[in-house]
Amino acid sequence: MSYFTKDYLDFFKELAANNNKDWFDENRKRYAESVKVPFENFVTDLIKEVGKKDKNIQIEHKDAIFRINRDIRFSKDKTPYKTDRSAVISPKGRKDKTNPGLYVVSGPEHMRVYGGIYVADKEQLLSIREHIAKDPKKLDKLCADAKFKKTFGEIRGEKNKVLPKEFKEIGEKAPILFNKQFYWFTEMPAKTILDKDVIGKVMDAYNVQTKMMNYFAEALK
Repeated sequence: MSYFTKDYLDFFKELAANNNKDWFDENRKRYAESVKVPFENFVTDLIKEVGKKDKNIQIEHKDAIFRINRDIRFSKDKTPYKTDRSAVISPKGRKDKTNPGLYVVSGPEHMRVYGGIYVADKEQLLSIREHIAKDPKKLDKLCADAKFKKTFGEIRGEKNKVLPKEFKEIGEKAPILFNKQFYWFTEMPAKTILDKDVIGKVMDAYNVQTKMMNYFAEALK
């Protein structure tokens, strides 16, 4: 089924040129009809599909979807609204930035499907590094998987310049240990969100990353 009309993308294109409260208030009904409600329906159905694969997923769309309002307290960019919609489907939804989950973002420039770990505290990062260091070839094999490489390319993320001393030697052979984030994404055309099979396309990407997500979930146990 189609969740969105072309106005979903048009709304964000116009918002980008008129990113202020007056314009948004004038278009609030349009936002509800073309963006907010359709995205809630889309995420609700996506949660159901992911839940078939992962029984730990028992959240609702309100737990997964990020607000359209930007947090401008510490930002130089004071525009009040995001020009896309996004959601995280994981056991705790958008409040869960550590456990591997499915992150979807859709705007007028592109649609992306992410996986992996975006935020890890000191202890979690240590656990991940220890897990990798035990058998670096296991992660290498997952990264080299043909479907993963074709869909996601590589593991991304910010890196530390210096490793703890216990990882320095092995870090020369396994540079992924320098990472403090471990995430990946695939990018699709913006109009993908309008497709009747948009859920299927997101789930295709989700299924490709399952083994990688399980690897990092295991590292955090």
